[in-house]
Order: sequence, then C-alpha cells, then structure tokens
Amino acid sequence: MSARVPLVAANWKMNLLRADAEAHGRRLVEGLGELSSKLTEVVIFPSFPLLPAVAAALRGSAVAWGGQDLHPEDAGAHTGDVSGPQLADAGCAWVLAGHSERRHDHGETDGTVARKAEAAFRNGLAPMLCIGETKAERDAGETFGVLARQLGIALEPVAASGSPPSPFALAYEPVWAIGTGDTATPEIAQEAHRHVRQVLAERLGEETARATRILYGGSVKPGNAADLIAETDIDGFLVGGASLDPEEFLAIIRRCDGAAGR
Repeated sequence: MSARVPLVAANWKMNLLRADAEAHGRRLVEGLGELSSKLTEVVIFPSFPLLPAVAAALRGSAVAWGGQDLHPEDAGAHTGDVSGPQLADAGCAWVLAGHSERRHDHGETDGTVARKAEAAFRNGLAPMLCIGETKAERDAGETFGVLARQLGIALEPVAASGSPPSPFALAYEPVWAIGTGDTATPEIAQEAHRHVRQVLAERLGEETARATRILYGGSVKPGNAADLIAETDIDGFLVGGASLDPEEFLAIIRRCDGAAGR
C-alpha cells in the first residue's frame, strides 16, 4: 500500500429505495465513527432519486456522495439525463464516468467518456473514470492495449489543458469480474494497476501519476480486500454488490484503514 490515502466507493447501481438508503447511510456514519483510526476516504454513488436521502443521512460526516453518471452538456433537451450543475447542486463531490455497464447498456464510447470527464471538471466534480477489459479481450492478450486506449482518450481533455483542473480517480474494473464472483488475483490486479499508472505518467507526468488513486472494482468482498489493498498500486475499491450490505462495506473499509499509512 502506498502513501496515497485509500479511497473506497460504493456503487449502489439501480438498487435500494429511500428508506433503505437512509438506513444504510446512517449505519455507515455510525460504523465509521466506531473505527479507532479513520484513514480511508469514503464516497457513496446512489441512483439519482436517492441523492436527497443519502445527502440527508451523510451531511455533516466525512462521507461524500456522487452521481452514477452525467451528461456531457450542462443543460438542454436531454430527457432522462442528469447534468453536472444538477449533481453539484445536490451536493455531489464525485461522479462516475465510463462504467462498463454504461458502455455495455448504453453504447458509451471512449469519446463519450472523455466528454463526460470534461463536464465533471467544468462543474467542480471529481470524476472517477472507469476502465477495464472484457474476458475476450483478456483472453486475446489485449488487456494493456485496451486500458491504454480507454485511459488515453478519457484523459485527452486533461492532457490538452496541461494538468488536471481538479482531483480525479481511476477505477480498474475487469469486466469479466463484475458481478460474476470471479476476482482478479492480487497479482493480476497489481499488474493492470501498474500499467495504468505508467500510462498515466506518460500522459500527465510522474507527479500526477504518483498522486492519483487507482481503485480496483470487480467482486470485492471483505475476504479478498486485505490481499488486494496490500499491493503497491491498488489504492482502494469501487464496490458493487457488497456495498449494498452496510456491514460488508464497513468491513472492506476496515481492511483499507488497517493498511493505510504502512
């Protein structure tokens, strides 16, 4: 584990109702208060209708919240979409961009992700840029090429400006490990994270590469979190299914908190 502050994010996807979201948020704040040390940053990504309930439950705590997606434009005739200004107005600090389910379900391209990242920066939101290969791409030996392409295009607006306008994070999510129960071994995950950090250094410089947190996402659970977070270039997790159980999510946070500052 590096000196970078661990970051653990909960992606609730299209799950939970308002009462559940409020209860989960309250339990999370309570559970974090029970930790003897609080060295891990935490963010929750609820679905859009739940943002007010989550904000009410988390307000005043150290836990941040964010949107699961945003439109590249700030306003306009885009039925069903949500803009950066609307997320900022809802108190969001973060936003996901390029999640594999958005790419698969909605046909989002690398170029679309780049425009969303630009919109996030423009509106003072920290984008969490998601990248990852499919099983077919991994089996074909294309993992590094896919990651370099996705990251390179997503960062084009940042590279053009010379430096990141504000903090951001990356999430490596091997598509073959999302919701399947399969998890990349710590060695496989570290290899991918190291490559991503090298690409980041080539695009934005060594200083940015050293400072940027790269999260692992793909069937993360309390049982595998400690081994994963021990790897040099893994700085935390983007958690899906396990984040729907407050106790499991807290257990993952505790694994990161225990590894922080080593």
